[in-house]
Amino acid sequence: MTVMKTSLRNFFAHKGRMALSAIAVLLSVAFVSGTLVFTDTMNTTFDKLFQATASDVTVSAKGSSDTGQTTSRTGKPPVMPASVVGEVRGAQGVRKAEGTVFSTSVTVVDAKKDKLSPSSGAPTIVGSWNGNDARTMKITSGAAPQGPDQVMVDEDTAAKHHLKLGDDIGMISVVGTHHARVSGIAAFKVTNPGAAIFYLDTKTAQQTLIGRTGVYTNVNVTAAQGVTNDQLKKNVTAALGHGYRVQTAKEVADANQKSVESFLNVMKYAMLGFAGIAFLVGIFLIINTFSMLVAQRTREIGLMRAIGSSRKQVNRSVLIEALLLGVIGSVLGVGAGVGIAVGLMKLMGRMGMHLSTDDLTVAWTTPAVGLLLGVVVTVLAAYLPARRAGKVSPMAALRDAGAPADAKAGAVRAVIGLVLTAAGGWSLYVAATADKAKAGSGWLGLGVVATLIGFVVIGPLLAAGLVRVLGAVMLRIFGPVGRMAERNALRNPRRTGATGAALMIGLALVACLSVVGSSMVASATDQLDKTVGTDFIISPDNQQLIKPQEVQAVKSAPGLARVTEYRPTQADFTTPDGRKLKDTAITGADPTYATDLRTKTVAGDLKDAYRPDSMSVHQKFAEDHGIHLGSKISVAFRDGSTAHLTVRAITSDDTVIDKGAMYTSLATMAKYIPADRMPLDELVFASAKDGQQAAAYKALKTALHRYPELTVRDQTDYKKALKDQIGQLLNMIYGLLALAIIVAVLGVVNTLALSVVERTREIGLMRAIGLSRRQLRRMIRLESVVIAVFGALLGLGLGMGWGATAQKLLALQGLKVLDIPWPTIITVFIGSAFVGLFAALVPAFRAGRMNVLNAIATD
Repeated sequence: MTVMKTSLRNFFAHKGRMALSAIAVLLSVAFVSGTLVFTDTMNTTFDKLFQATASDVTVSAKGSSDTGQTTSRTGKPPVMPASVVGEVRGAQGVRKAEGTVFSTSVTVVDAKKDKLSPSSGAPTIVGSWNGNDARTMKITSGAAPQGPDQVMVDEDTAAKHHLKLGDDIGMISVVGTHHARVSGIAAFKVTNPGAAIFYLDTKTAQQTLIGRTGVYTNVNVTAAQGVTNDQLKKNVTAALGHGYRVQTAKEVADANQKSVESFLNVMKYAMLGFAGIAFLVGIFLIINTFSMLVAQRTREIGLMRAIGSSRKQVNRSVLIEALLLGVIGSVLGVGAGVGIAVGLMKLMGRMGMHLSTDDLTVAWTTPAVGLLLGVVVTVLAAYLPARRAGKVSPMAALRDAGAPADAKAGAVRAVIGLVLTAAGGWSLYVAATADKAKAGSGWLGLGVVATLIGFVVIGPLLAAGLVRVLGAVMLRIFGPVGRMAERNALRNPRRTGATGAALMIGLALVACLSVVGSSMVASATDQLDKTVGTDFIISPDNQQLIKPQEVQAVKSAPGLARVTEYRPTQADFTTPDGRKLKDTAITGADPTYATDLRTKTVAGDLKDAYRPDSMSVHQKFAEDHGIHLGSKISVAFRDGSTAHLTVRAITSDDTVIDKGAMYTSLATMAKYIPADRMPLDELVFASAKDGQQAAAYKALKTALHRYPELTVRDQTDYKKALKDQIGQLLNMIYGLLALAIIVAVLGVVNTLALSVVERTREIGLMRAIGLSRRQLRRMIRLESVVIAVFGALLGLGLGMGWGATAQKLLALQGLKVLDIPWPTIITVFIGSAFVGLFAALVPAFRAGRMNVLNAIATD
């Protein structure tokens, strides 16, 4: 009981000093809790949507996917004859059966040809209005579509794009463009996470999406009273046979949930990973806080030991303080986590994914995990300072405050740190020289962990050396004040090392990812320059394919020297070694593609692969199946007949663009696939006549203006799009890393604040002998800057080493250019100095306000 009282007294006596550590625990726990609440809420939202929108049993065409996104390489969804509806109605236990049509491979535009697709990546769905939709949606204005000139739109899409009744909408599918006016607006009875949905009447939907009536993509089946969905599925399957996909509502919901689960899991574990980094940084802050508090209370602890307190009691006293800190920080963190989750939901709303706070889900596991993590991490972080407190002897009561450094422990720490750093460096070297990316990635992970831990352990040794160098370069110009700042940073290398290490972790990850991202862009740009011999790339959006009339529009543009079509499809292969390979990708293209993409070959000439009944394979495929020039492969084209193609070229795997592709000519594909089943173009390439690139680019844009679903890019546009995509990803990662850096800044603030308290008498004496308040504040600011710059040097150096090693592994995948983003690195380095200045503001202000006499009299 006495230990508990002592712990409580000490905790509340130093509550101001504990506050920043509590904030670090709060932020870390809040990020974990917020991530769990956010992802649980998203799961709840999708669960409700999928359960509400699924009929008791759904029948879909053979070849459709589990999730119902059913577009084939012809650009049309697989369909069933209308007679299937009658057969289903005749099955036992069926109360109602209704045929529907829908497609996700549609571009929808307004009267100005601006796209109405979601910006969040959610699908655009055009389908027929049916009884199942009437059950799950409520018409809020207007009426359901009743003719070819009417379309109904969901409420969220209407609000986002300012659509109102009577507005013209164009729906562009493989069949063509269908125009209709908004007849109604409908709202989901559950939350719509962001899909844009447009409804037509059944006949119009069939004509718009399929090009003919009398067919359906799905049949929604409602069970009669007393009939379970599983029994209904058996009855429908018995009536239809096994030529169709029959799923219960639960199976449809599970399949849809599984399709979004991978995205949600990636988001969840990525965010938890960054929360873990923040926890790691917070550990340094907590260790520093308790180490300094123990050092400041050395005489007090010595007195406690002198009057009978045991080592165990002193140790327990410090751990109880840490427990209190962990509990308070964690409880506040769980509450803040709910706020973070709501904030993330609002942010996703701005990006187009609507999540309602009505679905906010706080499972019991979320506060349990948050509290457990926060408390355990805090207590573990305080264990070493607590153990050090237990070692304080009763004789310490007769000495000045401040425990003497343990030289033996420092030497052991230095040896361990050097060994770990050397082992990590060797692992990185092995990773950089690996022949296979999979093996090298393991060594890279080991090297990153070992060097990180090594730098943390060896931090005091590095601080003693680097701070002297930084002092000579940065601080000496400030005269005596600069020298005092340097000596203060060197006074306790262990503390300086730990403070710098906290900042080092975040900046190391920033530098590593910057190097990797910049190298990826530079490598891809280099690949484009070396291998792409075409001027323009025409690509569709929203899972669409390029229609024949659009290809003709490209070919009609003036100033073009050649146009190349590109049509991937799938086939079942039988290789010379007798192996059967199902659903293997093969690409049909014009012979000019050999010029448009300068792919290296290890045998033969790629142009020969476009000869009749010929093809190419890639190097690994050839090695795996014993294929050489002249080998014959049996290729059973999907929706076509079987061809026996001769291998005329073997392409190198040393590439990024179209890596692993196998080619044949469009003429060969057309020989074995009926014209009405031929796959459509995924991409079209065009090259201008010499000296007419600018005019041809403008002409292409003009020719395709009436096809807003197509995007024309020249090589400059393509490189910019690639850079923007990687840049957006990196910016998101930097935003998540900002949490760890904020916690590190709190560590610098806390270290300075506690060191000011520790040096109260010293500050009073310096003020007494003439040091001005301005000079005192400058000294503390300079000390903070040098600590921050020290952490930045370690972090940026370590991160660039990790990034350069990672690029060596990427080189095995064809990304061979190492690019150090010096502007980013320099900006981060300069920014770290400002971080130091910012962190010192409050401690310097408090030091400047000290009463000189009271400070001198401090014991």
